[in-house]
Amino acid sequence: MEGAPVTHSTHLEALFPDQESIPELIRLPGFIKQTEFLADGHLREWDGPFQNVESPLLVRTATGLARTVIGQAPRMTAEASLTVLEAAVRAYGSGRGAWPTMSVSERIGCVGRFAGMMRDRKRDIVRLLVWEIAKTVPDAEKELDRTLQYIDDTIDALKDLDRAGSRFTITDGIIAQIRRAPLGVALCLGPYNYPLNETFTILIPALIMGNTIVCKPAKLGVLLHRPLLEAYRDAFPPGVVNTVYGDGETIIGPLMDSGKIDVLGFIGSTKVADTLKDRHPQPHRLRSILGLGAKNPAILLPDADVELAVRECVQGSLSYNGQRCTGLKILFVHRAVIDQFLSRFATAVEQLRLGMPWEDRVTITPLPVPGKPGYLTELVDDAVRHGARVVNDRGGTSCETMFTPAILSPVTPEMRLYHEEQFGPVVPVVPFDDLRVPIEWVEKSRYGQQVSIFGTDPAHLAELIDPLVNQVCRVNINSQCQRGPDAFPFTGRKDSAEGTLSVSDALRAFSIRTLVATKECDANRSILSAIVRERRSNFLSTDFIF
Repeated sequence: MEGAPVTHSTHLEALFPDQESIPELIRLPGFIKQTEFLADGHLREWDGPFQNVESPLLVRTATGLARTVIGQAPRMTAEASLTVLEAAVRAYGSGRGAWPTMSVSERIGCVGRFAGMMRDRKRDIVRLLVWEIAKTVPDAEKELDRTLQYIDDTIDALKDLDRAGSRFTITDGIIAQIRRAPLGVALCLGPYNYPLNETFTILIPALIMGNTIVCKPAKLGVLLHRPLLEAYRDAFPPGVVNTVYGDGETIIGPLMDSGKIDVLGFIGSTKVADTLKDRHPQPHRLRSILGLGAKNPAILLPDADVELAVRECVQGSLSYNGQRCTGLKILFVHRAVIDQFLSRFATAVEQLRLGMPWEDRVTITPLPVPGKPGYLTELVDDAVRHGARVVNDRGGTSCETMFTPAILSPVTPEMRLYHEEQFGPVVPVVPFDDLRVPIEWVEKSRYGQQVSIFGTDPAHLAELIDPLVNQVCRVNINSQCQRGPDAFPFTGRKDSAEGTLSVSDALRAFSIRTLVATKECDANRSILSAIVRERRSNFLSTDFIF
């Protein structure tokens, strides 16, 4: 379809199910009206307005495709959200609350109990991931399992961190014990593409370090947190975890305006993050841990293993429909291998199965963001107008929320796809002769998260590595960009991140080093010894957590 505009496709309509063909295990038990929100240790009833939760999984009926409203969630007011915030402020109690003064081992016990309750709710959470954001069943299960593993790994990392601080240090006549302490009230805002896992990669470390939490679930993926409300209530002291719902501009802005948020944990767009930070009246007191946008490139050198590169780039650019911050968003391919690469890449993409999330071997599912197919069509049309062609058969065709992946080449700087983070199943390919083309693109990009380079010559790869590590925070050799393993640092330069997330780094990000010190003399040694021996302090302690 070289040079042709994209068209609305009717063949995609048949991919949507009728009601009878939806497997019993996947069907929702009924309309889910969430009236509860968690504040101060109580599930409180919301009696104000509600927002509809619409699924991207349309259902075929006798009159055509019908959108499905699967439930409702509270649309809270600014006043209501501020009331929830006060519960978190009281629970923190300026650092005197039960949670921030609790021993590390006790906090670990609470988080462990919560993880057990979460595991018991796996089926409900997975089903809601499928219906709310069209994540395939295997990927939804993987997201939940990975989250549980992340909690276990965080507990182990905190044990290691606490063991290192469970002794006294004597330097220049000063006796001190150095440990980590919480920061205060944390506002946790997760993204729609990984509404469970990425929310918990900020919520769990903030929580386990002794901060109290106000959590707003992502707008797309809001109901899947409902099964966890009772677990939060039962596992933690009152006010430690609290939830708010509704329009972010309405309820989150006032929370920041209050000045009572000490930590902002946010994964989303740079624009929203900047707006939130600007609204805090004392920004120098606000600790921000942010995962933001990215347009990660792949660079294929002339000596690249094309078969391997195709395999990694298909997965890297189209896993979960390309809706990943770590996804490959633009491919720079040397002209010596461009024809071979495009041919194999198009064949591989055409073999991807489109369908519903519960079907076997499905890779491409409906897009949950309203209006996203229209936006992607605009990008494709713009590229075609400026000289690109859609390489793969039916690429860019759409029907309602379903969008067929589109490979476009040659993509040039005149096209929007060259610059914009598409966050969807559109793959721009840029042929190049001079390596300065991808290098200059990386240097000028507003993003700086990761890059993938494909080649077999160690000298050529080394020549690229040294400048790239000063532009991005992870260089992947002959492999796609990715977040894991969770033990590795996950961050970015420029507009891609602030702070570092990994199992151990996140614990440090949501806490601060604090010490108790005294001059070395017999009287002070006796005082410290009595406090430790009689277990009078949770901070000043030599307990070793096994």
